[in-house]
Amino acid sequence: MDSPGDPEGPRPPGGDGPPGVTMETSRRLSREQIFVLISTASINLGSMMCYSILGPFFPKEAEKKGASNTVIGMIFGCYALFDFLASLVFGKYLVHIGAKFMFVAGMFVSGAVTVLFGLLDQVPEGPVFIAMCFLLRITDAISFEAAITASSSILAKAFPNNVATVLGSLETFSGLGLVLGPPLGGFLYQSFGYEVPFIFLGCIVLLMVPLNMCILPNYESDKGKHSFWKLIALPKVAFLSFVITSFSSCFGFLDPTLSLFVLEKFNLPAGYVGLVFLGLALSYAISSPLVGLLSDKMPHLRKWLLVFGNLTLAGCYMLLGPSPFLHIKSQLWLLVLILVINGISAGMSLIPIFPEILSCAHENGFEEGLSTLGLVSGLFGAMWSVGAFVGPTLGGFLYEKIGFEWAAALQGLWALTSGLVMGLFYLLEHLRRRRRSELQNILGTEEERTALLSDER
Repeated sequence: MDSPGDPEGPRPPGGDGPPGVTMETSRRLSREQIFVLISTASINLGSMMCYSILGPFFPKEAEKKGASNTVIGMIFGCYALFDFLASLVFGKYLVHIGAKFMFVAGMFVSGAVTVLFGLLDQVPEGPVFIAMCFLLRITDAISFEAAITASSSILAKAFPNNVATVLGSLETFSGLGLVLGPPLGGFLYQSFGYEVPFIFLGCIVLLMVPLNMCILPNYESDKGKHSFWKLIALPKVAFLSFVITSFSSCFGFLDPTLSLFVLEKFNLPAGYVGLVFLGLALSYAISSPLVGLLSDKMPHLRKWLLVFGNLTLAGCYMLLGPSPFLHIKSQLWLLVLILVINGISAGMSLIPIFPEILSCAHENGFEEGLSTLGLVSGLFGAMWSVGAFVGPTLGGFLYEKIGFEWAAALQGLWALTSGLVMGLFYLLEHLRRRRRSELQNILGTEEERTALLSDER
């Protein structure tokens, strides 16, 4: 299958066609690629809407049912813990299970669980309510990870030469889901009560299932010989995994804490709290395709986009409260502005990582195919899940103990550490490659000199 950015492109039968024909054909998306884009866009949009809908009103509802801030953080965090375990399994056995089946089955279960989540207000308060929250979140995590692991692998298989561009473009739908989820959830909650937001979104996801069963192509691939441990043992991949964990922890921290902070600090109703999340999600949705395009057009910039994005992210979390040591008064307009900058830096931090890991794997002998794509997708999901577990769980605990301002500052230190670590790694990598290049030049000169001397004799 020809990718849209393939420089060779399809050639007409009978020899080399005119260059213009080649370029025009290579830029045209095939029917199969269009179907892949529709399918992956649907899971990005649907899953992010279902994921983000909890933010504006669930913490308050859970408090009414007898859950503490720490327990609420754990309800958010357990999703990521089982996401982590599921991504390792699904990434390893993607080829055995089948990418299409994994995608469709994961989407179906995720939609059904979202509907069931809307019935939790009928459950008795206390331990029974908390146990049901954990059960449904765990099931949703496993099904979601099945769909996302398959989605990323199928997408990279369909667009091998434009991975960052396509992933970045589809993050628009993730961002759109994050944009629409909180305000739509807040509006439906205020207008119709707790059940309607979950039932409405769950049914939308379920309606997407038959569409994807019809249009999603079925890719076959040989079983790979490499494992997660060989992949993460590569130093560059290990450091990039740390960055993924750091980034997802920062994002996950906001789930159980930001809505409570805004409600207490600015006395906004639940519907308006959802609009506060809009600044973060909208800026991320707009910036991600641009970062992806830049990342594919100029691959040498990926590393510095990643480093600068993490350092900016650290500054955003210091200013989110703002941190008490800055002596800046907390204002709503400042909070929204910081969330907008946070979304842009998030795109810079996240989009280059997948192609960076993939190129590193190929450079170190991993075969090009669905098995390696499954490993990379699974590793990405696993590392994301570690941070998404730590972020809400630790965030809920710190919010309760030291308040939002100091808790956000501590999250910023994590992003600062990952930015500095990657900057140092890339600097050392550049110096090592430069030294190797100089050594090869010296050896080449010595060989030429030896050859000249032997010719003279």
